[in-house]
Amino acid sequence: MSGDIPYVQYGAQEDLRSLYYSDPMAALKVPVTLKAGYGVLSKGAALALDLSAGSSGLLVPYSPTTFAASASEYITGRAYLVADVGSAANVIYVGKDDGYKFVVGDDLIINDNATAAENLGAITAIDTTTYSHMTKITTTTTTSGTFETSAYGYVIVEAGTSGNNYSDCVGILEKSVDTGVGSKAKGAVATMILGNCVLYEGVLLNMDAAAKTDISAASFGQYLYIR
Repeated sequence: MSGDIPYVQYGAQEDLRSLYYSDPMAALKVPVTLKAGYGVLSKGAALALDLSAGSSGLLVPYSPTTFAASASEYITGRAYLVADVGSAANVIYVGKDDGYKFVVGDDLIINDNATAAENLGAITAIDTTTYSHMTKITTTTTTSGTFETSAYGYVIVEAGTSGNNYSDCVGILEKSVDTGVGSKAKGAVATMILGNCVLYEGVLLNMDAAAKTDISAASFGQYLYIR
């Protein structure tokens, strides 16, 4: 037919490198349920536990406590702001699909690389219908500082317990899974590695020094071992 152009569309490249250096059968692992809306999470991803009352027990991607402060930084667990947030505000705007990473009742954390992270309390409303290009989120607590898109501002669910460390790593995703994106996201079941293993550190994602401390892990050359 005139105007039709043949093409082949490929999905994301799966990392074929092995995650384990040690025997996978010896590792301590547990079944987990991943929260909906985070797309494809690759094996080796650091995971955190959603502490919100409405989502208790669900796993989300761990968000590093530091910033690379570059345009190349993209952390799957974060919903990046699409509009600046001023002080004394309790309304946040994120991308359309990012709005589906949250549910009413989730405790929301806001952060950027210029202002200390703040807890905005529980989400009271999520509006995905008013705007065609973004989601409006309303929270119970207003901001103290300002958070800007130019400073890589983002929001995440509360998944940590120590001070302003609002995302604590609890384990490593063993195999890649698809949690879905946008309104059709359903979440996924998966297996999380807890310890007793040696992994190839180059395959791990979102792993920083704080995450290693959280899971009692340490580096040795190209390896990461968890006792």
